[in-house]
Amino acid sequence: MNSDTLVIMAAGLGSRFGGLKQIEPIDDDGNFILHYSAYDAYKAGFKKIVFVIKEESLELFKEKVGKKLEKFIDVEYAFQKMDNIPVDFDYSARVAPWGTAHAIYCAKDYVKGSFAFINADDFYGKESFKLAFKGLKHADETEEATCIAFPFKNSVWGNEKVKRAVLEEQNGYIVNLIESSIEAFSDYAEATPLDTSIEPFKIKLEQLVSMNMFSLPHKAFDIIYRDMVEYFKQDRDTILKGEILIPIVLRNAIASGELKLIKDGTSEEWMGMTYKEDLEKIKNKIREYKAQGIYPEHLFEE
Repeated sequence: MNSDTLVIMAAGLGSRFGGLKQIEPIDDDGNFILHYSAYDAYKAGFKKIVFVIKEESLELFKEKVGKKLEKFIDVEYAFQKMDNIPVDFDYSARVAPWGTAHAIYCAKDYVKGSFAFINADDFYGKESFKLAFKGLKHADETEEATCIAFPFKNSVWGNEKVKRAVLEEQNGYIVNLIESSIEAFSDYAEATPLDTSIEPFKIKLEQLVSMNMFSLPHKAFDIIYRDMVEYFKQDRDTILKGEILIPIVLRNAIASGELKLIKDGTSEEWMGMTYKEDLEKIKNKIREYKAQGIYPEHLFEE
């Protein structure tokens, strides 16, 4: 099977690109963060990218993103549609799609083997993509998944509260992913789990967390399918307000013994645009990377 595919979750970018901070150009050539992710993936060995988008974004996405990439890497588009669910359910009262696990599920017809996935609006760094590609080959051999994990201190800018999945490790495997709201202090951080049955706890700034960068065996689609079926067995109000999140799906699969998840830590610095001032910080960092020769002056023009 062709285990060379990267799934990029981009449905949150919307049908219009104007004014959305996640796709603000970050260099003088007008490249977005996701252009750098695609470039890093291409250099790491990925041969195909599947963008999960809204159907109404297709032509605009092809024009602003796909046209630049398709000369170097295969590009396909999957639509995250509300009705792409494994049950018959009246979703007319819901506005947003069903979450990150659903986004990945919508890409299943475009993925033939093991695959990696990321968020479209996160900058992960080129070494992280090398680890993700290595994770594909490992998944082929063992059907184990890999989480490309970041030290918490490398996943934040400043002291604002952020949502991260804290990783618990045992004997080389991740045994739990605790989705939490985390606030950083001078020499530690405090995690408040979204699951209110778990008490808040302190973590070191070096604690590894998930930034939604995983390499998964193809059987992950079956695992997501089953969790989606279970999700729709809840009461209607919970279904309409909740989401099916990939860290929760993976946590359930780990707990049941269906999936083993290893971690591969990266020293890269994650970047994202939460506030307007973050844009200039990212632009400066890209200029620094180019001055260091980490990226060429013009992507995809080699």
